[in-house]
Amino acid sequence: MTLPPRNTTGAANVHEARTTLGRRLRELRLQAGLTGTQLAESLSWPQSKVSKLETARQTPSADDIRAWTRTTGRDSQTDELLTALETLEAQHAEWQRVLTVGLQPHQRKLSELDAKTRLFRVFESTVIPGLLQTAEYAKARLAQGVILHGASNDIDEAVRARLSRQELLYRESKRFHFVITESALRLRLCSPNAMLPQLDRLMSLSTLPNVRIGIINAGTSYTIGPWHGFWLRDNEQVLVETFSAELNLVQAPEVALYGRVFEQFATMASYDRAARSIITQVADELAAEISAEGE
Repeated sequence: MTLPPRNTTGAANVHEARTTLGRRLRELRLQAGLTGTQLAESLSWPQSKVSKLETARQTPSADDIRAWTRTTGRDSQTDELLTALETLEAQHAEWQRVLTVGLQPHQRKLSELDAKTRLFRVFESTVIPGLLQTAEYAKARLAQGVILHGASNDIDEAVRARLSRQELLYRESKRFHFVITESALRLRLCSPNAMLPQLDRLMSLSTLPNVRIGIINAGTSYTIGPWHGFWLRDNEQVLVETFSAELNLVQAPEVALYGRVFEQFATMASYDRAARSIITQVADELAAEISAEGE
């Protein structure tokens, strides 16, 4: 029985990989002559957990796999199954697991990816990209991991780690192309007083020689919907964040598709003075609102 290949990616393929892993676990149970209830009782698990793991409604942990192979007398299969799980988790990294150890470790992992990437192409429709964030904006966004997933509250350490990643912006060997919608500049994802410095930082970073920041005007008509943000790292990998997980896409057709989508959005954006004009307009409106509230 073959296990999911290391390059299996994409939402459909992730489901297929999880299904294959669950089917393999079921085979080991049947080969051991155990019913689902018997296996669950041996492991002090609810019977429903065995069913969920075998039918791909739940992803096993490494400890689950070790316990399963030990109880079914198939210890020789442990390493192979753990490799399949590692591959699956790399493709579909569930935030609930990724953030268990805190927010900072994930920022360190991204820093390792940053070091290997020469060309960053980033599209965001609702948020300012992490490499362009101020400390206050980053703090507000990282808090989401604590609110949604109960991550360890190491927000201050995570913010420092995120800001340290921004040193890459000043390396001439790296190139950055960001495309952001005007809506992302207007969404209240932090306090208005924190958003003003964020907009000012965008203005400043847009003048760096190796950083290109495009803004898609709110009145622009889209031929392709801006359904979600994504990060293209060279021509090798696409990272997509959902509420539940981080998707890691590496198959050539998928990477090429996201490359075409990015180019479509890039041609719709305004750059340099035109982009800064949009940012300035948003900042002026926000400043006027803050001033009015203070009167």
